[in-house]
Amino acid sequence: MAKTSANYETVAIFNTKLGEEGIPEIVEKFKSLISANGTITNVEEWGKRRLAYPIEDETEGHYLFVEFSSAPEFPAELDRIYKITDGVLRSLIVVKNDD
Repeated sequence: MAKTSANYETVAIFNTKLGEEGIPEIVEKFKSLISANGTITNVEEWGKRRLAYPIEDETEGHYLFVEFSSAPEFPAELDRIYKITDGVLRSLIVVKNDD
């Protein structure tokens, strides 16, 4: 039988050049997108951190961590939106084990 819901974790790194107004906007955009398509169980803003290696000539990024549950089709759409959104340096979505 097909799963109707699964648990996921996502981490996104945003470009700090978005500024003090742009970062809260993009964070809120993704939090509202996830909550519209699933249920958020945990949100942690890790803030500005140094990157392990430069990405697009940037050495710092603003990190967002979200745990959520949604239909199995949504993470692919979320990944697509991460990739086409200006200001997203990197993103990762993983399925959490139900162990």
